[in-house]
Amino acid sequence: MPLQTATLGKAANQARGLAIDAVCACASGHLGLPLGCAEIGAVLFGHALSLNPDEPRWINRDRFVLSAGHGSLFLYAWLHLSGFDLPIEQIAKFRSLHSRTPGHPEFRETPGVEATTGPLGQGVGNAVGMAVAGQMAAARFNTPEHALFDHHVVCLAGDGCMQEGVAMEAVEFAGHQKLDNLILIYDSNLVTLDAMAAKTQSENTAGRFKAIEWDVQTVDGHDMAAFLKAFNRAKKAKSGKPQLIIAHTIIARGIPEVQGTQKGHGEAGAKFADSARAGLGLPPERFFVSEDVRAYFAEHKRRLVRAHRRWVKTYRAWRDANPERAALLDSAGSKPSAAHLLSKIPLFAPDVKLGGTRAAGRDVLQQVAAELPLLIGGSADLYGSTLNYIAADKDFDPTNRSGRNIRFGIREHAMAAIANGVAYDGLFRPSIATFLVFADYSRPSMRLAALSRLPVVYIYTHDSIGVGEDGPTHQPVETLSALRLIPGMEVIRPADPEETAGAFAAALERTEGPTLIALTRQAVPVLNEIPAHERRAGVLKGAYVALQETAPLSVVLLSSGSELQLALGAARLLGPGVRVVSVPSFEVFDRQPAEYRESILPSACRRRVAIEAGVTALWRKYVGLDGKVVGIDRFGLSAPAPVVYQELGITVEAVVAAVGSLGA
Repeated sequence: MPLQTATLGKAANQARGLAIDAVCACASGHLGLPLGCAEIGAVLFGHALSLNPDEPRWINRDRFVLSAGHGSLFLYAWLHLSGFDLPIEQIAKFRSLHSRTPGHPEFRETPGVEATTGPLGQGVGNAVGMAVAGQMAAARFNTPEHALFDHHVVCLAGDGCMQEGVAMEAVEFAGHQKLDNLILIYDSNLVTLDAMAAKTQSENTAGRFKAIEWDVQTVDGHDMAAFLKAFNRAKKAKSGKPQLIIAHTIIARGIPEVQGTQKGHGEAGAKFADSARAGLGLPPERFFVSEDVRAYFAEHKRRLVRAHRRWVKTYRAWRDANPERAALLDSAGSKPSAAHLLSKIPLFAPDVKLGGTRAAGRDVLQQVAAELPLLIGGSADLYGSTLNYIAADKDFDPTNRSGRNIRFGIREHAMAAIANGVAYDGLFRPSIATFLVFADYSRPSMRLAALSRLPVVYIYTHDSIGVGEDGPTHQPVETLSALRLIPGMEVIRPADPEETAGAFAAALERTEGPTLIALTRQAVPVLNEIPAHERRAGVLKGAYVALQETAPLSVVLLSSGSELQLALGAARLLGPGVRVVSVPSFEVFDRQPAEYRESILPSACRRRVAIEAGVTALWRKYVGLDGKVVGIDRFGLSAPAPVVYQELGITVEAVVAAVGSLGA
């Protein structure tokens, strides 16, 4: 069908009007992008994208990600016009409590929103992850007879996104991986929030992207025919490269007083709303959409629905011809049972010698990966140290799109953002790995995973001062506590191989948010005095009694991970009235019923000492004002691990002394 430029041009101005009216209604928001990119939105949502508003999660839809999430009204206006379940009343409630139009797009809150965006550059990484998932899906499920997956991922980013490091890490990865199902639209309006972009950038963007193996086109973003031509060329490109469209636009176009300047970025133009609306040919009526524009989009929706129905016929034929692949696809997004996973993980030999819980994690991963064929993994150039390579499979790369191991390079932030994109897509279960201290490089994406309730699994190793000679730069004394503070993030720090098995089972059973498994580099003993099934089951509860007192309870020792052995050693010296509690996960334990928590930590026993080779503050909620914490409220040291533990006072003797200081 030819591009209906007259009607879509009118729709673009009416979308501008919706943005102006919504910002005026709540006296806040960002007008620059919704007004500057209106013609781009008209072409995408009124002509070019393959989607079905009645089936927002259709697996072969084109994914559209608004990385420049401050321009959320762009997305809301076009979702509304396209016929998604987003009525005009919701546009009028922009930024209001419990509306479906929050200040920045939020996954799960608004039909058609593919990713939670706003922190700039994150959406670029998410889009790369969706493109990875699309390539994997095509390789796994398409057959010569039935192309089930042939969609594209389209991302709209601004100057701010392009300046962020996470975006640049992600686009380098995309170019190297030849993700030719990815189209990045760069809204190049030469403006940032504080000033004109020339104050902070002078690069040749086209040259940079060409150098990292992208195809590049440059167009006038207000010329709908030119933009559509570039977009169609990008969709049909056979170069094996991701596609960049640099669309030159005028920020806040339609408000002459601020357009083309930094004042156009936010709500400054709202005070000129009346004259702007008149200049756009809009009537005095607020939140106006003309009948002919509504009729056009209603007919366009019918075309999209018909196209979807044709795909459904292909899908049904594919299912009939490929029952095993269909069963695998049906398993996507399912909630695996921790009990089932644990039944597939053999018990470790009592005398097993492993190089830390990371080595136990390596062995456990192979078992769970065999049970969960849609589980994928990646590492930030550290497979040899994090030990999370799925040995039965190969690398994901341009020659093998079905590989389950992704080599991200030294790009921790992009790795986490890309993993979020895979999780948003919903077919594959992502797990990624690096050293725990480098969680700070990936933390913004981890926070968004928690906010969006994405089931990403982080296998982060080298989790303490046990890193030893690498010194304080690599000893994450504060990192566990920082991650435990993220709402919706669950952190599990297992103490030995069997607890590690429980940690993987718990993490993979959890589908309503991200989970981090913190593993040691240094060797730890197998805690054979605790039955293996109790160690495994205890992790699923977050905390359990690792050593039961055999006399009236007088002291409770609490610990996690590699320091649990110190608590057990101290208990042997302190006598039969001491209970040792393993606390691999604060978050899991805290959500257990009150009766269970009381059975583990009896409130009547206030003589408590916690032991962990990290900062002490969070443990105080368990030990109370009367208790003590043996920990480290400083940075570490460079020396062999046993020396560091001794020097910093993380020892059995220190635990015994702390108990002695509590009095009778």
